Amino acid sequence: MAWHLFKRLVVSLLLLLAMSYITFFLVHATPGNFFDSLKLNPQISAETIERYERLYHLKDPVLVQYGHWLLNVFQGEFGYSFYYNVPVMDIILPRLGNTFILSLVALLLTWGVAIPLGVWAALRHGSLVDKVLSGLSFAAYSMPSFFLAMLFLFAASHFGVLPLGGIRSPGYEDLSLIGKWMDVAKHLVIPGVVLALASMPGLQRLMRSSMLAQLGQQYVLACRAKGLPERQVIYRHVLRNAFNPMVTLLGYEFASLLSGAAFVEIVCSWPGLGSLMLTAVRSKDVYVVMASMLMGGVLLLLGNLLADFLLLWVDPRIRTNGRT
Repeated sequence: MAWHLFKRLVVSLLLLLAMSYITFFLVHATPGNFFDSLKLNPQISAETIERYERLYHLKDPVLVQYGHWLLNVFQGEFGYSFYYNVPVMDIILPRLGNTFILSLVALLLTWGVAIPLGVWAALRHGSLVDKVLSGLSFAAYSMPSFFLAMLFLFAASHFGVLPLGGIRSPGYEDLSLIGKWMDVAKHLVIPGVVLALASMPGLQRLMRSSMLAQLGQQYVLACRAKGLPERQVIYRHVLRNAFNPMVTLLGYEFASLLSGAAFVEIVCSWPGLGSLMLTAVRSKDVYVVMASMLMGGVLLLLGNLLADFLLLWVDPRIRTNGRT
C-alpha cells in the first residue's frame, strides 16, 4: 500500500508539471500580453510597466519564465494578478472554496440519487420502471449542462422562487448564522441540481449494468440455493461486488464535475474558478490562469488518488502480492 501510494504521488507530480508547462506555453503562444493594453493608458507610466516586466521576467524566453514561476511556486509564491492588482492567492482561495462547495453538493446529489436508481432499475430489469428510467437517462444525457442551467434560470425568473445567480443575496451580512446558511443553500440549488442532473444518467446506467452483470454470476445462484434471504443476497453480496466499478469512477466523476462546473458557474454567475479562469484568459492574466489550473489539477488528481485507495480498501483481491 505504501509503495503504491509513493508511485501514485510521483506520477501525480509529473502530471501536474506537464499540465502546468503546457498551460504556460499555450497562454504565451497567443499574441500580446496584459501590458499591451496598459501601454495605451496614459495614466500608467512606461517605467511602471518596465518594472513589472523586469520583476516577473516577462521579456525572457518562455522556458525561463516558466522556471522562475515554478521556483516561486515551490516557495509558496503564486505570483501577482495584474488584472485585479492583488496577489493571486487572495483571489484563488475564495473562488476555490466556492467551486469545491458546488462540486461537493453536486457529487452528493449525483451519487445519492443515481446509485439507488441504478439498483432499482437493475432489480426490475425489463419492467416499465426500467424502461422509464432508461428513457429519462437518455434524455438527460443528451442535454448540455449549460443549456439546462439556462432553462432552470428561466423558470426561476418566471416563478421568482430561487435567486438567479451569485452566491449571496443583498443584506447577507445582516442575516443570522442559520439565515446565511439558508441563503447560500438557495443559491446552490440551481447550479448544484444542474451539475447533478448532467452526471446522473451515466452513473445510473453504469450502476444498472454492473448490477445486472453481478446478478448473472454463479455465486448469486449459490447464495440463493443456500437459502439466504433475497435482501441479504442483493445488498450484502451483489451490491458490494457491483460497487467496485463505481469506486473506480469516483475520481473521474469528481474531475468531470469540476470541468462541467466551469460552464455552469459562468451561466449561473457563481463566483468560482470557472468564471475566474474565463476572465483571466480573456485579460491574459497569466499567473491567475496558472494558479487556477494548478489548483484544479490538484483537486482532480486528489480525486483519482482517492478512488484508487478506496478501491484498494473495498477489494482485497487487487492487493495480491503488492500489485494493483
